[in-house]
Amino acid sequence: MRPFHVAAWIEDFSGSKPTIKQKLAAVRMLYDFLVVRQITPSNPAHAVRGPKYVVKKGKTPVWSREDAKTLLDSIPKDSVSGLRDMALIATMFYSFARVSAVLKLKVDDYYHNGARRRLRLHEKGGKEHEMPVHHLLEQILNEYIVAAGLQSGQPLFQSVNSLGTAVTGRTLNRYNAWAAIRKRAKAAGFLTPVGCHTWRATGITIYLENDGRLEHAQQMAGHESPRTTKLYDRTKDEITLSEVERIRL
Repeated sequence: MRPFHVAAWIEDFSGSKPTIKQKLAAVRMLYDFLVVRQITPSNPAHAVRGPKYVVKKGKTPVWSREDAKTLLDSIPKDSVSGLRDMALIATMFYSFARVSAVLKLKVDDYYHNGARRRLRLHEKGGKEHEMPVHHLLEQILNEYIVAAGLQSGQPLFQSVNSLGTAVTGRTLNRYNAWAAIRKRAKAAGFLTPVGCHTWRATGITIYLENDGRLEHAQQMAGHESPRTTKLYDRTKDEITLSEVERIRL
């Protein structure tokens, strides 16, 4: 395999630019592995450049603080499933964590540091990131843990039985987490698109709206570059009704 073959494959690939760049990165990683194992002498994908793709604004739907609060307040607390879903959303919102990191959490990853709690998040790339727990998130997690009867060593977020009254001991998967969030949004009367990543983006946006600093948001979100954090900043997106009403005939 030579760089020419990789370049030809990229040229004929019919996917979007982000997909092409992702596939090319995967090929580079594969050949890096083969070079280290001395199966191939060099990496033919290193010399190949993917299509140029510049993004200044992310596509993740971001909710307003009022809508986020309304949804959290609408989730009933009379069942384990309700408390779990509230804790799941609140964890992504208050910690800026990716859903993959949240679903990897064990009960022991929610630990005391002095009088307050911290979350030990296992992010992508094998990185470990610690985040202080917001006092409202601490209340929500404590209530959920007690109601679910979670023990040390167990997954923090687990699937529930068909009645939603008890956890099963099995880690909640990403699809079921997404389905639970969509279900809660629909039950609250929201037609706005929502997903797991929405809560990470919404938390970052609201933090910046409240005069939070970009470099601190970057650190809390675990981003390598502030440009990545800036993709989540929608503070200048909101056009108020009063501004629209200035359009007069």
